[in-house]
Amino acid sequence: MSKLIGIDLGTTNSCVSFIENGRAVVIPNTEGGRTTPSVVAFTKSGDRLVGMAAKRQAVTNVSRTFSSVKREMGTDHRYQVDGKSYTPQEISAMILQKLKSDAESYIGESVTDAVITVPAYFSDAQRQATRDAGVIAGLNVRRIINEPTSAALAYGFDKGQPCKIMVYDLGGGTFDVSILEINPETIEVLATAGNNHLGGDDFDQCIVGYMLDLFRKEHNRDLSSDPMAMQRLTEAAEKAKIELSASMETTVNLPFLAQGPAGPMHLEASITRARFNELTAHLVNATKGPVQQALQDAGLKPQELSRVLLVGGSTRIPAVQEAVRSLTGKEPARDINPDECVAMGACLQGGVLTGAINSLVLIDVTPLSLGIETLGDVFAKIIDRNTPLPCQHSQVFTTAANFQTTVEINVLQGEREVASANKSLGKFRLTGIRRALRGIPQIEVTFSIDTNGIVHVTAKDLGTNHAQDITISGSGNMSREDIDRAIRDAERYAAEDKQRKNQAQLKDKAESLLNQARRVRKKLKDADRSGLDAAVSELESAVSSGSDSRIRDAVDRLESILNAAGSYTSDPDNQQDDGAYDA
Repeated sequence: MSKLIGIDLGTTNSCVSFIENGRAVVIPNTEGGRTTPSVVAFTKSGDRLVGMAAKRQAVTNVSRTFSSVKREMGTDHRYQVDGKSYTPQEISAMILQKLKSDAESYIGESVTDAVITVPAYFSDAQRQATRDAGVIAGLNVRRIINEPTSAALAYGFDKGQPCKIMVYDLGGGTFDVSILEINPETIEVLATAGNNHLGGDDFDQCIVGYMLDLFRKEHNRDLSSDPMAMQRLTEAAEKAKIELSASMETTVNLPFLAQGPAGPMHLEASITRARFNELTAHLVNATKGPVQQALQDAGLKPQELSRVLLVGGSTRIPAVQEAVRSLTGKEPARDINPDECVAMGACLQGGVLTGAINSLVLIDVTPLSLGIETLGDVFAKIIDRNTPLPCQHSQVFTTAANFQTTVEINVLQGEREVASANKSLGKFRLTGIRRALRGIPQIEVTFSIDTNGIVHVTAKDLGTNHAQDITISGSGNMSREDIDRAIRDAERYAAEDKQRKNQAQLKDKAESLLNQARRVRKKLKDADRSGLDAAVSELESAVSSGSDSRIRDAVDRLESILNAAGSYTSDPDNQQDDGAYDA
């Protein structure tokens, strides 16, 4: 049986590991490095370079060198070279092939199986693209797991003591924060949050922008449209960022950066850590919201955390570490390598899958809420975000019209209470519902999600047992922007959404009362009908006006008359089970 490897396919650097004698071991590449630059290049002679060899020649071969491909995974972006178009999956597969080859050279046998990590908030399209890249590289991808979870697995594998930890993962292109509970035999994700477009690349670009401004002021020349100059600036910025993590000041010296009328133009600049912190303060601040959100969703206070793990090379930035101390009141753990722990955790998960490691269960969560659209554009949540996987939840709904025999189930994902503001994952119809007055049929909708994130939705008429279902591959098939917007909008428009939901429910209640009143009227004597007719007329007028206060007053009056008639609660046509809504 071939070895299973764990791969951290990073934005800036990638890492691979395997299990040897029951422990995770990082595999060095053929150049001797423990991580491999996630860079691919094509030489003018047609050769393909991957890793450090590709990174070394980037300045002189800018248009044929590709990096930070991870940010384009799951998109329609294409890389053009020599008249050929490459998808992000294909470029990523080249990196994975390099890692696979290095692993085979180190282990001394073929490698076919792998566990690959992704940011916790990667969408279904991004996860599927990552899996496809593995397949293109000749790997059987046994599992896609979240990077913070993988890091916690590497940390908590042999600790054996129950604790709650935070994983703060700031890599080259993405940021994730997860709260996990570690027990001797289980590692459970309690909550997760993040930003898929925030990472070390953005810190580099802040320095690049600063140097562009300095050069423009000194030489009256804009270098932003010069690819070779921008590549040199980007590499110098990355080097300066790294140096400023260890020292208080660094110097950038780039001779012959451009050619002007008077001859060569050079750039020499000193950058202090204080200036770097000033340039990147907005990026550090952008990590605070997800941290607070994850703690809130986990129901924890910072002081309840046992440890805080820093993952990803960008967490070496002193300002980032200080922000973590300020947010959590904890000194970040330093007994875990931020560049290697994700790959190590991935191979440990592989060990669980293959049976090499026993008595360890990894429990992840779904990142966003799932539910269906109900009457009045209302989103009825059935599974809340951060629910442990696998899971299954059901809720009973009913019909919105008399003698309705068909309902459309619109499966949604998001956090807004307004259905149309969320992401539709799919629709299907339940037919064959028993003909009856609105509110009588009982339709049970069941959501189930397995450990691979596959969503299965079933709708069943409890009266006839007729059922229909739909399977959705990956519940997280929203882009990072969609997820971020869903959460921001949920906070920003919470009051507005609640008002719209209340309006829909109030109108529905009014219509239910009017239908009931019409049925009750037939049973009343003529002398008793006048008060009911007046209340019905008043409610109909209020509904037409659209005034919430008028509708509410009219509902109360009609409800009171129906109660007095002994018909409001005893009329069987009006009875619904608790939790029933109109579908």
